[in-house]
Amino acid sequence: MVVNESLHHTVQTYLRTLYPDHDPTELAHKVLKVMRLENTHQAPRPHQNHWTEKDCVLISYGDSIIERNRKPLATLLDFVQQHLGNNVSVVHLLPYFPYTSDDGFAVLDYYQVNDSLGDWQDIEAFGNHYRLMSDLVINHCSSRSGWFNNFRQGLSPGKDYFIEIDSDWDLSKVIRPRTNALSQTYRCNDGERQVWCTFSRDQVDFNFANPEVLLEFISIIRFYLDKQTSVFRLDAIAFLWKTPGTNCLNLTNTHRIIRLLRLLIEHANPAAWVITETNIPNRENLSYFGNANEAHGIYNFALPPLLLHTLLSQDCSHLRNWSMSMPPAQNGTFFLNFIASHDGIGLRPVEHIFSATEVDELIETVQQSGGLVSWRNLTQDQVKPYEINVSLFDALARTHHSEDSYQRQRFLCAHTIMLSLEGIPAIYIHSFLGTQNDYDKVQHSNHNRSINRHRWQLSRLQSLLQHKEAHHGDILAQINALISIRRQQSAFHPNATQFTLQLGNHVFGVWRQSIDRKQSIFCVSNVTSKPQRLSLSELNLIETNLWHDLLSQQDLNADNGVINLAPYQSLWLSN
Repeated sequence: MVVNESLHHTVQTYLRTLYPDHDPTELAHKVLKVMRLENTHQAPRPHQNHWTEKDCVLISYGDSIIERNRKPLATLLDFVQQHLGNNVSVVHLLPYFPYTSDDGFAVLDYYQVNDSLGDWQDIEAFGNHYRLMSDLVINHCSSRSGWFNNFRQGLSPGKDYFIEIDSDWDLSKVIRPRTNALSQTYRCNDGERQVWCTFSRDQVDFNFANPEVLLEFISIIRFYLDKQTSVFRLDAIAFLWKTPGTNCLNLTNTHRIIRLLRLLIEHANPAAWVITETNIPNRENLSYFGNANEAHGIYNFALPPLLLHTLLSQDCSHLRNWSMSMPPAQNGTFFLNFIASHDGIGLRPVEHIFSATEVDELIETVQQSGGLVSWRNLTQDQVKPYEINVSLFDALARTHHSEDSYQRQRFLCAHTIMLSLEGIPAIYIHSFLGTQNDYDKVQHSNHNRSINRHRWQLSRLQSLLQHKEAHHGDILAQINALISIRRQQSAFHPNATQFTLQLGNHVFGVWRQSIDRKQSIFCVSNVTSKPQRLSLSELNLIETNLWHDLLSQQDLNADNGVINLAPYQSLWLSN
């Protein structure tokens, strides 16, 4: 078949460049056999948007909600169906494999489900009701995995799967996301070896210069596809390829491997998505779109710190300027917009946006709300803030200058802005629930990120959701209401036009227009604790009777051509 010949040729081209010392024809045959694509008759059409305004991602651990005598995955699925329904279309189950540390990101066995969560039937059940998003923890695995045990004993598979550091290598330029030593010593059968560990001693990096490692992960991808995964999150992918003497971040071969994996995944399932997780400065992050041939989606990593800064400083100038500078995603690609996740609020994406003083002020304010800070190495003797660790609800408890009673309004304003932006929204389960800082989990795990990885007892959570004085039920209802409205608006398609409005530093706004140009929505938000006046002339609105606020379900009511915005109030004005 012509399609097979074309696919085989393209795969060979990638492999010839990645592995010049190996036979590309033989390697390509192995790759296509592992992916079961030898006889495929389907090929993906380029620049297709397999997503709409109805898409929204839920991010959750498999055991974020637990109850006695029941598998957590089954409990979670019931909760999602009951309380979120079709307001979410994609469920991102954070690593659900056996692991030894980092809440799942030090994987022991990629082919098993952690039996404390459930089994493969429970995983597939999510895929039967929603799009299932699974993590491909591709940069590293647990130091106690079977593969690394084999490495230490000189056995296959595994003996060539990891990177043994040569003392002559120049590693001075390597960019670090942590403060631990890059080189870790392990006792092996033939003596001590120095092994590359980007993130922790328990997370040993794979050697993708060995094609057998690539083949192993292609096998894992095929297995996950068979288990109902249709969205792949490539974890820590920016660190994948290592070349001594370079910074070992975003290297060309890393991009080549992503293009190859997307090619294979799309041929296996043309509607599948590949999403890259790259917590790096904004310009570098954008490079992972390639020419619409790498990631379908990239995490909008600059958005969480920008929105947090906007609402704590009560000044949207950085958010506005960033929004103006962002290129629209091509058809076939999208931004994944989020403001909270299982990780912290990363500061690397805004290193060239915030001043040192602004970073310090942001950190100080969040620390006053109980937040923590994680650091990374710049040099052997110098560290720099890497991320803020805090639950989003608590992060918005106060502004830079004072405490007030607007925490809930700030929290909902942040989500309203996020839901209005170009791209697909992704909401952490603890944002849906207004979960607060978990200090017990931090103390137990000795891990700052645990502060935002609370585990709810279902009975306790249900009680709070029904309690009128607690904020949890109100937060859940209001975010659900926002998503329900968003799902019905064609102007909120992930690839619909977006223009940033010039409304000063206290009101943030964007104009969205549907792909068919039939619907426009002006999304404006007061980002301060003071009332703000907005002139309709700033929105170029003249015929006020044609406009309707989707959020309040009221026709536009302007007094002398001016809209009065209450503290943290948002409007979605649609025609």
